[in-house]
Amino acid sequence: MESQQIPKVQHSVVDVQINNKNIKKLKFPKFGCFRIQHDATGDGFDIEVVDASGHRSNPTHLIIMVNGLIGSAHNWKYAAKQFLKRYPYDVIVHCSECNSSTLTFDGVDVTGNRLAEEVISVIKRHPSVRKISFIAHSLGGLIARYAIAKLYERDISKELSQGNVHCEGQISNQECHVRKYEGKIAGLEPINFITSATPHLGCRGHKQVPLLCGFHSLEKTASRLSRFLGKTGKHLFLTDGKNEKPPLLLQMVRDSEDIKFMSALRSFKRRVAYANIRYDQLVGWSTSSIRRRNELPKGRHFKRHEKYLHIVNVETTKPTSVFPEEVPSESKVSSGSGKIDFEEEMIRGLTTVSWDRIDVSFSGSRQKYLAHNAIQVQTYRINSDGVDVVQHMIDDFQL
Repeated sequence: MESQQIPKVQHSVVDVQINNKNIKKLKFPKFGCFRIQHDATGDGFDIEVVDASGHRSNPTHLIIMVNGLIGSAHNWKYAAKQFLKRYPYDVIVHCSECNSSTLTFDGVDVTGNRLAEEVISVIKRHPSVRKISFIAHSLGGLIARYAIAKLYERDISKELSQGNVHCEGQISNQECHVRKYEGKIAGLEPINFITSATPHLGCRGHKQVPLLCGFHSLEKTASRLSRFLGKTGKHLFLTDGKNEKPPLLLQMVRDSEDIKFMSALRSFKRRVAYANIRYDQLVGWSTSSIRRRNELPKGRHFKRHEKYLHIVNVETTKPTSVFPEEVPSESKVSSGSGKIDFEEEMIRGLTTVSWDRIDVSFSGSRQKYLAHNAIQVQTYRINSDGVDVVQHMIDDFQL
């Protein structure tokens, strides 16, 4: 583990090296400084606050930030700094990089497994954490959904060198482990699961990729060309179903014996979906907000918030009731049958839990055609109009 500690300075502006890249004009809070740690292997970096003497405050809340397609940990560096400024003693932020660049082509399942293992390695480094939240952009939201399912109620006591399992003396060790991990994500209390511009319903047809303009011929061609995105392309365009098994994204809206996708998602106290209503050329409004197209709010209902200029609509949905027999079993689903409306089934499954839907509009902004990256403030210099969206995320964040 490489550690880089920046001493307290009077001018509060210094240059910081992360993986040999400069982050210029990093303003530190007056109470101390940020400490940035990253693995020698490059598997992301942690950011936390330390006092002037270099002592950490033992934060209890771990935030995992996940990049999108062909992204990296640095895509979240602006948001990570803002979270630390707001919650300096409560959180530690880990910007994941186990799925950077072309590694994101390996498929939602492979990348999700990688992220799960990376989260465990972070927990090992920070034994003080008791809570966990995920914040993910674009494809990262699907990767995070897969990862939390792999970590759901997972007994990692043997993987943790600290062995910090504390139980009452009157119960058995086995019962102790059951209690410790019941309803938990890698033994931690799940709090916030937040996605921005994530294609929860995939990219198959129905204007889910606005760049294709809704033309069926273009959408069909894009589906065929999705193989250039590797296994991930097949997952996004729902062309991966074989041997009467449904596509992976459809599998991810229900629990199975092997992996509890919805139980893991349900375990979080809140789930939030930020979605661009226009100008996001890669991810459509309905897929990122988990709505049917006839459920999308009309423009007359939009009202810009005084504090958050680009937030135009906020709504909290109650979970819907879907009986088990309404969700198609693997034996009834064939990727080539055309009898199952994949999009409808994904909506039904995902809305069995409540969501906060935050609709974002960059209309009138000079950066509107960069909406997909602006909603994350991927690069501050060219995506700065999304600052208020990140601030909204921070202000509504539940500790």
